[in-house]
Amino acid sequence: MKLPQRHFKCAMKELVEKLRIEEGIAAQGYPLVCGVDEVGRGPLAGPVVCAAVIMPRSDIIDGVDDSKKLTAKRREKLASLIREKAIAYAICRIEPQIIDEINILQATRLCMKNAVESLSVRPDFVLTDGNMTLDITIPQKSVIGGDAKCYSIGAASILAKVYRDGLMDEYDVQYPGYGFASNKGYGSAAHIAAIKERGICPIHRRSFTKKWV
Repeated sequence: MKLPQRHFKCAMKELVEKLRIEEGIAAQGYPLVCGVDEVGRGPLAGPVVCAAVIMPRSDIIDGVDDSKKLTAKRREKLASLIREKAIAYAICRIEPQIIDEINILQATRLCMKNAVESLSVRPDFVLTDGNMTLDITIPQKSVIGGDAKCYSIGAASILAKVYRDGLMDEYDVQYPGYGFASNKGYGSAAHIAAIKERGICPIHRRSFTKKWV
């Protein structure tokens, strides 16, 4: 079933707007623009995960957006398309033990840097979500709310979210009783109650959970 013409025009307008930042940077002589985003800064358990992705601007994927706005099923489908069409992508993680050692802000910066440096193709320019400045030699810019405003950052947010959610599903089997499959490590009431009753497990962040242990 085809979309009504007005809906099609609206969808195309949104896609063009999401590419505005990348197109502007490419016009300045930086054709390979990389988007970077993180998932998992706030949870009590599990790693922080970052994805970096260089997407072609000539073959855009309809529906790419802030991963938090999408259903799990939609994210899965989009992640598959992003991996298929990407010029290059990389996903990295920083474990809870390192988060406890260097704090979550520095862990996120390190994770983003690692993701960029793990790309098989070196980008000309890097866009990061939020206000992160990375220790890299590549020109960069941070974009507040970039996962919703910028195509490549949105794509990175989807890759990171799908990867981390899958990982927390695996941890739910490995460490039952904390509800990781449903809470993804975030501090739900049931999760906090489980920590108080059971104590913490190896993937908990001690610096985030010490007041309940």
